[in-house]
Amino acid sequence: MSDVVEKTLTALPSLLSLDSLSGSTTLSSTSKLGNLIRGITELTSKHEEEKLIQRELTSIKEQVSSPNTSTRQMKELMVRAIYCEMLGYEASFSYIHAIKLAQQGTGLEKRVGYLAVSLFLNESHELLLLLVNTVLKDLQSTNLIEVCMALTVVSQMFPKDMIPAILPLVEEKLNHPKEIIRRKAVLALYKFYLIAPNQVQHIHNKFRKALCDKDPGVMAASLHIYFQMIQENPEGYKDLTSSFVTILKQVVGGKLPMDFNYHSVPAPWMQIQLLRILAILGRNDQSSSEIMYEVLDESLRRAEINHNITYAILYECVKCIYTIHPKSELLEKAAKCIGNFVLSLKINLKYLGLKALTYVVQQDPKLALQHQMTIIECLDHSDLLIKRETLELLFRITNAQNVSVIVEKMLEFLRVNKDDYTTIDLVGKVAELAEKYAPDNEWFIETMSTVFSVGGDKMQPDIPNSFLKLLSEGFDSVEEDRKLRLFAVDSYVSLLQGEPGKLPQRFLQVISWVLGEYSYLREELDAVLRLLANLLDMRSTSSETKSWVLMAMTKLCGGGAGVSVIREVCETYGSSLDTVLRQRAQELQHLSQDCELRARVLPRGAGLEPLEVDSSLSFLDGFVSEALAAGAAPYKPPHQRQEELAQTKALSLEPYGLSLPISMSSCSIADRQSPTLLSVSSGLSGESPDLSHKGGTTTLKLDGVKRVWGREGYLSQREPVEEPVHVEVPSPVVSPSQRGGEADRSHSQTPTPTATPQPEQEKQQLASSLFVGLASQSSVCLMGKSESTTQRFRRKARGPVSSPAASEQISNSPVSTPSTANHLLGNNFLDSNITSDLSVSSLESTSQLSRGPAAANGICEVELTESSPALPRDNAVAAAAPAPHQDPDTLKDACLRSHLPAEFSGLCPSDITPLCTNQTLDFLACHLQKEDSVSLVVFIYNSSDSDIQQILLELDSDELEVSCVCGSAVQEARSHSVAVCQYSLTVKRPSVHVEVVGMASYRCPAETPQSARFSYKLPLTSFIRPLTVSTEEYGAMWLDFSHDTKQKLTLRSDGRESLADTLDVLKKKLNLHVVEIIGTEGIVACRLLRDQPCLMHCRLHEGSLSVWLRSPVPDLPDCLMYHCQRALQEH
Repeated sequence: MSDVVEKTLTALPSLLSLDSLSGSTTLSSTSKLGNLIRGITELTSKHEEEKLIQRELTSIKEQVSSPNTSTRQMKELMVRAIYCEMLGYEASFSYIHAIKLAQQGTGLEKRVGYLAVSLFLNESHELLLLLVNTVLKDLQSTNLIEVCMALTVVSQMFPKDMIPAILPLVEEKLNHPKEIIRRKAVLALYKFYLIAPNQVQHIHNKFRKALCDKDPGVMAASLHIYFQMIQENPEGYKDLTSSFVTILKQVVGGKLPMDFNYHSVPAPWMQIQLLRILAILGRNDQSSSEIMYEVLDESLRRAEINHNITYAILYECVKCIYTIHPKSELLEKAAKCIGNFVLSLKINLKYLGLKALTYVVQQDPKLALQHQMTIIECLDHSDLLIKRETLELLFRITNAQNVSVIVEKMLEFLRVNKDDYTTIDLVGKVAELAEKYAPDNEWFIETMSTVFSVGGDKMQPDIPNSFLKLLSEGFDSVEEDRKLRLFAVDSYVSLLQGEPGKLPQRFLQVISWVLGEYSYLREELDAVLRLLANLLDMRSTSSETKSWVLMAMTKLCGGGAGVSVIREVCETYGSSLDTVLRQRAQELQHLSQDCELRARVLPRGAGLEPLEVDSSLSFLDGFVSEALAAGAAPYKPPHQRQEELAQTKALSLEPYGLSLPISMSSCSIADRQSPTLLSVSSGLSGESPDLSHKGGTTTLKLDGVKRVWGREGYLSQREPVEEPVHVEVPSPVVSPSQRGGEADRSHSQTPTPTATPQPEQEKQQLASSLFVGLASQSSVCLMGKSESTTQRFRRKARGPVSSPAASEQISNSPVSTPSTANHLLGNNFLDSNITSDLSVSSLESTSQLSRGPAAANGICEVELTESSPALPRDNAVAAAAPAPHQDPDTLKDACLRSHLPAEFSGLCPSDITPLCTNQTLDFLACHLQKEDSVSLVVFIYNSSDSDIQQILLELDSDELEVSCVCGSAVQEARSHSVAVCQYSLTVKRPSVHVEVVGMASYRCPAETPQSARFSYKLPLTSFIRPLTVSTEEYGAMWLDFSHDTKQKLTLRSDGRESLADTLDVLKKKLNLHVVEIIGTEGIVACRLLRDQPCLMHCRLHEGSLSVWLRSPVPDLPDCLMYHCQRALQEH
C-alpha cells in the first residue's frame, strides 16, 4: 500500500503542472514536493520524519505569510501542506490561505484551492462560511470549469444554514445545457436532502425531470435521491414503479452507451441501485411486483457468472425476488442461484451464498435443508467470516427443538474468538435464544452463566439487566419461580466456592444481586455471607462490584446471620476513601442492627412490584419555586448553555436573502431576542411555566433486551415446491442460462446407496440435530423462526401493555390491497341491513347484522342472524350490490365505524385502512384525534366458522409510545364477528411521518399458532394541536427554545391579505393558532402532544413568506416546516 501511495503522490505534481516542462510525466528534480517525498522515503525512523515535517511546515508558514508569494507559488505550497496533513501533521495555518487561493486564483490555482479546502475543513468548520460568497460567484460564472468546481465543493461539504443562499442557483443548473453540470447539480441536491431534507421538498417535480433526463449520467445521479426518498416513504412513489422497470430493461438490454459498461457488464452499479429501489417498491404490493417479474427474470438470465460485479448483481436480484410479492418460477431460479454460490469453492462466493441464504431463509426455512451438509462443513471452515455468517444463518433457523445444539456451536465459537465486535454480537444472540427457547431451568441458568463468563465486561449492559428482570418477574406459577431462583442461587454459590477471581466483574455483579435477593430460599445464609465477604477481599474486585456485594450483604443481614462477618466488613469499609463504599458500609451497619427498619427499607420480594419512575422529578417543584423566587437563574439544558456560549464568540449564521424584521435589525441571534420585540429582561418567575424542558426529557428504558423481529424482506407464508433433501456435491459455479438441463438431469438420477464413512455419519447426525423442525415450519414470525412452541420464559403480564420487541427494522407482512378490504366488507357487511344502532337505509339485501353487547374485555362483536346467507369458506360469493345512489365506501366505513367504542361518538375517524389479511383473520385500522391524545383503533374480523383463541397484538414504533387502553385487549374473536382493540399514541421522537408496526399471533382450533405482521403510518400533523398563548407569553417562550429552522414559503395569494390568507390555510390544515398579525409579520403557536410547544414567526419578504420555527424539541421545527410546505402546495 505504501508503494501505491508513493507512486500516487509522485505523479501528483505533474498533474498539477508543477514541473518545469509542461506535459512532463516524471517528478521534476527541482520540485520542492518531490524533494520532500524523496527525503521522507530515505528516512529510517519516525523521529526523523517528525523533525523533517516540522521544518517543512515552518518553511511553508513563512512563505504563505509573505506578501510577495504569487498564486502559482501558493498553489505549490498548498500541495505540500496537503501532503503534510495526509501524513497526520497539523497545518491549520494554511486553512485560511487555501480559502484565499480558491477566491483569488484562476483556473488551476482555484482548483487546488478548492481541493485543499475540501481536505482541510469539515462541514461545521467556522472558516467555511468565508467560502460561501466564492461559491455563489462561481455558480453564476460563465466558465463551465468554475461552475463544476463550485458544485463539487457544494456536494462534498457545505454549511447547513447556508443552503437557502445557494439553493436557487443549484436549481437553475438542473436546466443547464451541459450534462455534466446537470449531473453535479443533482448530486448537490442529494447532499442537501441528506443534511436538510425540508429544504428541498418543494422541488420533487424537478427530481422527476432529472430521472427522465436524456443523459444516462444525470438519470443515474437521480437514483441516489429516489432511493433515499423511497426508503422513507414507499407509498408516495408507487407510480414510478413502471418507470424504474423501464430503465432497468434498457440497462439490462445494453441500450446505454459503452462508456457505462464495466468488464462488458452494462452499467452494473446502476442495475444494483435499481434492484434495491424495486425491492422497496414491491414489498407487500402484488400489483407493483407483477410489473417487475419480467425484468427480474431477464436480469437473472443475462447475468453471466464470470466476474465479481455480476455476483453482486445476482445477489441483489435474489434479495429483490425474495422481498417482493412471491412468484414460484422466480423463487426457484433464485434458490438455484443461491445454491451455486454456496457450493462454490471460492471463499468470496461461498460467503455471498451464505449471506443470501441468511436473508432468504426467513421467507423459506426449507431452503436451508437443501444445503445442510454444506452448512455443517462451513461450521469448521478455516475462514472466520465464513464461520460467523454460518452462525448467523443458524440463528435465523433456531427453534425449540434445535436450540441446544445451535447455542452450543455459538458458545464454542465464542470461546476461541478474539474479535470484540463478534463477541458482543454473538453474546446478545445467545442470550436472546436462551430466553426465548430454553428447554428447562437448569439449561437456561447454565447457558446464561456461560454467556456472562465468555462475554465478560464487553457485552451490552441490557443483557444482564434483562436476565435480572426475568428472574424478578418469573412465571405465572409460584412454584416455578421458586425452582428457577433456587437453582440460580445454588449455581452461583458453587461458582464462588471455585475460582471467583477468574469471573468478569459484570458477572460478579449479577451473582451478588441474585444472592442478595434469593439466598433466603436456602438455609445456610452464613456460608453465603462469607463467600460475599471473600469477594471484597480480592484485589481484582472493582469498586463498583464491591458496592453490589455490600448491598447484597445488607439484604441478607437480618435474623442474626453472619454477625461477625458483617462486623469485620463494616470496620474495614466504614472508613474507606471511596464515598460510595463508605456509605454502603454505614447502611449495612445500621440495618444489621435494626431488623425492623431493614424489613421496611429492603422487603423481600420487592423486585416483583412494578417500579414507577418520576422522570420529571416533580417532587422538586417546591424547591425550584423557592429558589426562583429568591433570584436563582432558571435551568437551561447543557446543549442550550453550550450553544449560547459558542454564539457569543461565533460569526453570524444568518443565511443570505433572509431579512429579519426592521425592528430587530439591532439585535443579534446570539441574544435570542423575541421577534415580537417584547422586553423579557425580567426573566421567568417561579410561577411561570418553563416549557423548554418538557420536550427534551427522556424516560428510562426498563424493558430489557430488545428483540428483533426480522430484517427487511417479505415475511409472508410461502409454499415452496417440495424438493427432496439431498447431500450436495460441490460443483463449479455456472450461469443461470446453463443450469436448465443439468437441473433436470440431476433430478432424474437416483443416487446409489453406499457405505457412509464415520466422519460423514457424524456430520449427518449433527445436521439432523441442527435442522430438526424446519420441514414442518409453515409460518415465519420473529426473526424468521416458527412459533410452534410457546416461549418458556414469558414475562409476567402486568396489564395490557404493548411489547417493546420491535425496536429495529420490521419487515411488514403482505398488506391487503383495497380489493381485499372490499371483499371482506362486501361479503360480510355490505349485504346486511344494519339495526337501529346504525341508521343506514335502502340496503338491497335480505341479511341482517345484529350488534351484540360489548364484552368486558373490549370486544365488540357482530354476528349474523339466521336470515343471513351462509358465508362459504373461500369467501368467494359476491355480495348483493347496494342501491345505486349509495356510496359503497361510505357504507363500508359506516359499518365498521358502528363498532367504535362509545367514547368516540361525535369524533370523525380517519379512513379505515386495511393492514393485512390471511385465510382466517383480517386486520383493519383507523385513528381518531382527541383534544389531548390520538387513539389507534384496530378492527379484527374473523371470517372462519370457528372461534379464534389466544389472540395477541403487539404494537411498537420508533417514533411513538404505544400503550394499550385498559380493558380493550383482545384475546379471542368469535366466528364471523368483529373485535376492536384500542391503543393510545404519544410522540417520543418527531418525524415527518410516524409509523406503528405490529405483529398479531393467534391460534386456530386444531392448528399450530400463526402470526401476521402489519404497519400503519400517520402524519405528524395528527398530533399537532393549537397552543393558545398571549403575545407576551409567546415572547417569553421564544427565548427559551434552542432548536430552530428557517425557510421561505410560497404565498397563497398576492393581494393585501396574502399573509392572513396563507396563515389561515396553515391554521386549518395543520391545526395551528394564529397569535397575532401585525402588518407584514405574524406569529403562530402550536403544540405537539403532549405539551411540546413550537412557535412560528412569519414575515412577508420580496413576494414570499420568510418563516422561522423554534421549539425545545429537536427535529420538530424541520418536520413542521415540511408539512407547512406541503399544505401550501396542495391548497
